[in-house]
Amino acid sequence: MPGEFRRYLFPHDHPRLAGVRGLDPYAYREHARTPGTFTGGLVEGWTPLYRDEFRGVTEDGTLRAGLHPLEPARPGEEAPVPAMVAAARDLLSALSEEDRARVAFPVDAVEWQTWANPEFMQFDTGLRLEFQPSEVRERALALVHASLSPEGYDLAHAMMLVNGFLGEVVGLETVLNEWSYNLALYGEPHERAPWGWQLYGHHCALNCLVVDGRMVLSPVFLGAEPDEIDDGPHAGLAGLFADRIELGTALMAALPEEQRRAATVYERMVDPAMPPGRLHPGDERHLAGAFQDNRVIPVEGVPVAGMPAEAQRLCLALVEAFVRLLPEGPRRARLREVQEHWDDTWFSWIGGSEPGDVFYLRIQSPVVVAELDHHCGVFLDYDTPQPFHVHTVLRTPHGNDYGRAWVRQWQAGRAT
Repeated sequence: MPGEFRRYLFPHDHPRLAGVRGLDPYAYREHARTPGTFTGGLVEGWTPLYRDEFRGVTEDGTLRAGLHPLEPARPGEEAPVPAMVAAARDLLSALSEEDRARVAFPVDAVEWQTWANPEFMQFDTGLRLEFQPSEVRERALALVHASLSPEGYDLAHAMMLVNGFLGEVVGLETVLNEWSYNLALYGEPHERAPWGWQLYGHHCALNCLVVDGRMVLSPVFLGAEPDEIDDGPHAGLAGLFADRIELGTALMAALPEEQRRAATVYERMVDPAMPPGRLHPGDERHLAGAFQDNRVIPVEGVPVAGMPAEAQRLCLALVEAFVRLLPEGPRRARLREVQEHWDDTWFSWIGGSEPGDVFYLRIQSPVVVAELDHHCGVFLDYDTPQPFHVHTVLRTPHGNDYGRAWVRQWQAGRAT
C-alpha cells in the first residue's frame, strides 16, 4: 500500500534520531563506532574481515580454477569502454590535484574491499560526494551513467534519491542525503587495460571493472527503506524491486509442492531452527554482503535444473533482473555465463511465498550469488521485516568480484 511506511515513523525527538541529528558524516562515523552500541558492534565485527587477503566467495572453501578466463569481449558483448573512459577523464579534469590523488588507487588495491551499505561511513575511501561541488557530483553520476544500462542507472540513482527522501522524512539530512556516497577510481582509465570505479553509501554500492572490452559489476548492493517516494519533486518513484519480488513469488508458485518444501530452508524469517549466527544483526539473512568477500556459502534449497520448465524460465528471468544494471553487451555475456553453469545452480527461500509476504531468496552457482531479503526497521520503527524495506546483493564467486581474477591474469600476462 503506498505510504504504508509512514505508520512506522519515530517521534521526532526519539533517541534513535535525536542522538544523531545534526552530526556530519565524520562526527557520525565516530558516534557509530561507540562500543556496546548496535553500530559499534557492526564495526567491530566487520573490521577484521576487511584485513583478510581477497580470495572470493565459495560454496565449500575451495576456489575452482578456470571459471573466469580473461579473453577479449565476444562480438555483441562489448562494454561501453570508450564512453566510460571519456566520462572518467572528464571527472578527473574537474578535480584539484589533491582530489585527483585522493580519488585514485591501483587497480588491485585493497581499498576496493572497503565498500559498505550502512549509513555510517566506516571507511572514507575516495571522494565524499556531498562535499564536492555540483560539477564534480554531476560528472561522477555521468561516469555511472556511461557504465550502466539506462534502466540500471535509473535504479541505482533511485537508491540515492530514496536515501535523500528518507533523510528529509526523519530529519537526518546531514546523515542521509542524495549525495551521502563515496566515489573512487581504480587503475588508469584505458581502452584495454583493467580499470574501474566504485560508488558506495547507504543502500547503494557498485563496483565496476572493465578490461579488454569486458565488464564485471560486482559486488553490488541495492536497497531501500522505504521502497518509494510519496512526496516532493520525485514523488511517484515506487516499486523499485517489484520485478524481483513478483518473479520470486511466481517462481515458488511454479514449483511442485515437494520442490517448494525443499527450497524453503526456513519457514519463518526469524526461525527457531536457525543455527547461531544465521541471523546477522546488520545483514539479517544476507550472506554475501559487505566485507564477506571470502565467505563460504554452502548451496541450499533445490537444484534449478530439476525444476519444471516454467520455474526455470522464471529463475532465469530473476537472474536477469539482478544483472539488468549491466549494459546490453556485458549483460548478454553475464547471462551466457550463468546459463553455462545452469546444471550447478541452486535456489533457496526463507519465509512466506504468497504475494505480499516477506521473504529471503538466493540463487547460487559457481559464477553468481544473487540475494533478496526483506528487513527490519533502521530509521523507521518496526522490529519485524516489512515489504517496503528491501536489500539485494549480487556477487561473482570464485574470485572475480572486483574483476580480481581478470586483473591477476592480465598482470601475469604482462609479466611474462
